[in-house]
Amino acid sequence: MVGISLYQMVSNLLNARKNRVLLIAQASLPEHQYLAFKKLFLDEFGDRGLEKELKPLLIDQQHGLGRNGRE
Repeated sequence: MVGISLYQMVSNLLNARKNRVLLIAQASLPEHQYLAFKKLFLDEFGDRGLEKELKPLLIDQQHGLGRNGRE
């Protein structure tokens, strides 16, 4: 694929939604609760969570590989 990768497109979409959820949480929660929520939320959906799990799947999909590494 020329240009932006499938992973990058999905990552951009996820980041936009993560930012919105964090903004709503920040407006709704006391600061100490927001900081705890933010840490847990990003652990689950950030670089060490969902994004880490999606990256190899999306890269394999983009390169036409199935679950067993073959087309």
